[in-house]
Amino acid sequence: MRQFVHVGGLGFRLPPVLLDGPPGIGKSMWSRQLSRDPGVPRSAIEGTAEQASIVVNGLQKGWRNTFPGHPIQTILQRLCANSIFVTDEIEKAGKLTSTTRQTYELQEGLLPLLERSSATSWKCPYFQINFDRFWISWVLTSNSLAAFSAPFLSRLEVLRLSQVLCGHLIVFGRREGHKRGLSRPSVDALIKALETASRTDQMNLRNVIRMLERGEVMEEAGTLH
Repeated sequence: MRQFVHVGGLGFRLPPVLLDGPPGIGKSMWSRQLSRDPGVPRSAIEGTAEQASIVVNGLQKGWRNTFPGHPIQTILQRLCANSIFVTDEIEKAGKLTSTTRQTYELQEGLLPLLERSSATSWKCPYFQINFDRFWISWVLTSNSLAAFSAPFLSRLEVLRLSQVLCGHLIVFGRREGHKRGLSRPSVDALIKALETASRTDQMNLRNVIRMLERGEVMEEAGTLH
């Protein structure tokens, strides 16, 4: 973002980025926080649920269930061109094949949107007019790079992320426990359980969040009694 401003860019914009790493390390959480700080709209899809380029590019009028695509919908609804569009677990997105055997793949549909030369004059199949989609900040997440083509990866800033260490999880659990108003004994018990579980299992942020939620439920149940 600093480089973009340095060369004369206006407003917030990130280069297309792919966060690759094991599950449960906070990739999606980071993307949510990223949109809050600059105050720009955020739209997101799950690669496991949205399997076609139609999701980002839309579909021509005349087809059943036609629409302009999530990014354009967000821009028009929020009147903000530099939104953040997040695609979680994009490597799990499959292909959609029409009755005429035409295929729609999410990775392929993103290719022209990740390069400035094609994104600035992208033609919407739904509205049949050109949109400048260069201002969209694309944030993609994955658990593996094996499913991606070389042309796709060449358009992205790939950040390889490692597993979160137990010490980091303890700091997170203690901070979040206090933020949620858990008592000190509850937080201490959570940390002890986390340390014990980490000796045999690979723990992650999702595990800690579930432990925090159980702690809240148990304290609430104790209050009711």
